[in-house]
Amino acid sequence: MKLSIDRKHYERAEKLLVWNTLKDVLNGKVIPNWIGESECFWYQRDINTDSKQFIVVDPIRRLKKEAFDHEKLAKALSHSIGKPFTSYDLPFDSFSYLKNEHSIQFSIEETSWLCNLQQYECKMLETNKKIFPHEICSPDGDWTVFTKDHNLYLRNLNTKEVKTLTIDGEPYYDYGSQPEASTSAIFERLYQQQPPPVALWSPNSKKIVSHRLDQRKVRTLHLLQYVPQNQAGEPEAHAYRYPLVGDKYVPLIEFYIFDIEKGSAIQVDFDPIISGMVSPLTEYSQTAFWTEDSNSFYFLNFSRDYRVVQFILVDSETGKARILLEEQSDSFIFTDLYNLGFGGVNIRWINKSNDFIWHSERDGWSHLYLYDGNTGQLKNRITSGEWGVRQIISVDEEKEWLYFTAGGRESDRDPYLQHLYRVRFDGTELMLLTPEDAEHDVFISPNNNYFVDTYSRVDLPPQTILRKTDGSFVCNLEKANVERLMEKGYSIPKRFKVKAADGVTDLYGILIQPANLTKNKKYPVLDSFYGGPQLTHTPKKFTWGGEFIEGPVDFTGGAQAFAQLGFAVLIMDGRGTPYRSKSFHDYSNGNLERAAGLEDHVAALKQLTQRFPFLDKNSVGIYGESGGGYGAARAILSYPETYKVAVAGCGNHDQRYYLAFWGERFQGMYDPELYKEQDNTLLVSHLKGKLLLVTGDMDDNVHPSLTIRMVHALTKANKDFDLMILPNRHHGIGADVYYIRRRWDYFVQHLLKVEPPKEYSIKDPMYPG
Repeated sequence: MKLSIDRKHYERAEKLLVWNTLKDVLNGKVIPNWIGESECFWYQRDINTDSKQFIVVDPIRRLKKEAFDHEKLAKALSHSIGKPFTSYDLPFDSFSYLKNEHSIQFSIEETSWLCNLQQYECKMLETNKKIFPHEICSPDGDWTVFTKDHNLYLRNLNTKEVKTLTIDGEPYYDYGSQPEASTSAIFERLYQQQPPPVALWSPNSKKIVSHRLDQRKVRTLHLLQYVPQNQAGEPEAHAYRYPLVGDKYVPLIEFYIFDIEKGSAIQVDFDPIISGMVSPLTEYSQTAFWTEDSNSFYFLNFSRDYRVVQFILVDSETGKARILLEEQSDSFIFTDLYNLGFGGVNIRWINKSNDFIWHSERDGWSHLYLYDGNTGQLKNRITSGEWGVRQIISVDEEKEWLYFTAGGRESDRDPYLQHLYRVRFDGTELMLLTPEDAEHDVFISPNNNYFVDTYSRVDLPPQTILRKTDGSFVCNLEKANVERLMEKGYSIPKRFKVKAADGVTDLYGILIQPANLTKNKKYPVLDSFYGGPQLTHTPKKFTWGGEFIEGPVDFTGGAQAFAQLGFAVLIMDGRGTPYRSKSFHDYSNGNLERAAGLEDHVAALKQLTQRFPFLDKNSVGIYGESGGGYGAARAILSYPETYKVAVAGCGNHDQRYYLAFWGERFQGMYDPELYKEQDNTLLVSHLKGKLLLVTGDMDDNVHPSLTIRMVHALTKANKDFDLMILPNRHHGIGADVYYIRRRWDYFVQHLLKVEPPKEYSIKDPMYPG
């Protein structure tokens, strides 16, 4: 009779899934809310998992106290609403001070309330200025812009008047929309979501920049929904525009400037630009911005292969555009921290001098340069050296200080750890402001005089302090309490440094040890993998909760849960990934088949199994989704002697049938020979271990056909493998509880060599019923 794993292991693993640990760390995230233009701020402090208080801080007076009398406010609210509240379960998470901080305003279930902090009386506010999710509000709060029937409209929040901005929009040649290659078109359609328009209000609320998007000739793909949500028996086909590598047509953008007072529209005098995966006006991937005086806006124009970038300045009155700077490279160019928008471009316009700060890796490292905004000529370098700028945090134009984060400058530290620095515009007086050996998340005050710093590492719980921007310490704010998390069995990761496959390059990662580690016992190893070259995978700060992308996502791949099942989990970043030198990153250029340093993972496993005797080098598995699904499949096919079990979720197994913007950026413009080697189907004859392929049938990011192509090749090669198709699931299958359980089962069966509990049920955080 085959041995089985105790059900209690699964129960403990479930407790450490990210949606079950979100409240297990108290005061791990302190986010300051600056009060007006002052240096004062308030933040929310955790008392326990279900109660909170609001704290106000005056840095100048070094005063920290409760933002108001919580008990009196609870009583006042209870009286006004007719529902009991206690001091530290107030029914709002945010508020604004009014009238010299003698009153506060907040919302409860979309109703605004005003509470006097002297008499502690609360009243409901009557407001007609309701803003809907599909609208974008102007900075002055008087207007919203929205889309309807392919056109743009204005709504006056005071008079309710609706104005038409455009009238000639049509399907696939419309205003204010995202390209359907943004990988959420079908999701929005199925769930009847109307997104807000892609549009930018000028700071003075008098103008809007938006665009007309041309997708008329872009390739059409289809998804077949086998089980429609209305439960009708007939499958439904869903069409969407999605360009593949080498296609002649891709989405194109024509910028327009709309004048609210004049009711006029001006098309920007510049040829249509390529949209890319999302619009350049998209908040989380923005590459177009207004200047502070509202007289101009600027945008970046990338060549299709991302080897050329132009900096364009546009006059908002005339629509005239001029190229201030053009930069070329032999490999992919990034201005957005490599994160495809999850950080922000490292470019800033300086209104006082009409100069601009430019980011470049032209000398082999990520650095900043100052350019003349009138002539486009270089004035001076701002930063230099064998280290890399990560993100511009703030620009103090009056004092000519630039605040930014960077990694790799401090010796004998993990080069991925971000520290805050400041430097003069002319490149002098560079200064480290956060000396702690940790990852730093910082928030700078509006006047650039103070900053709140939460620092941590994977092996160091968060601490939050307040400093002046000259680096001097002001006070402690909070120290995270992780007791509840540790009681659940959380395994503090071990940081490590190993050599890459070249035997020279240092690589960094973490190892999550199995729960209840027993001496002289061998444990199987799992490689939690991501194979994309645009981001790093290894967490650097203390990690206990996830983020929501079509559901809760754990970017460690559920490593803590696997530790409870008896696995060690490896997470690392190989060559071909960002945040090191340009040459380090370029290891992926034209070489997507390397899966962001897959061979380095193999080299690291050899070193780690020697360094940690409890790791079983003969029992190694790998898993991942998307680029990680590609890498997991490639690993078991390329290194069958190392990887014995793989779970490959929604993998882009052949870039020729994935997004044009992805393949062409990293692999280069289409060439049959160049793209041949990266095709996973060519390696299926090498399969020796156990492989589970998984996809959602409504994945409009990586089309399910890429998984089916693998199925076809494996079938033709007469290989044994497993397949799971998840109906009505999109790209974010990492949060699907059935998928999580089946992935647990697969590794338990084939690496632990025991039987899992039959049909264990994980409580679904999205559909708890």
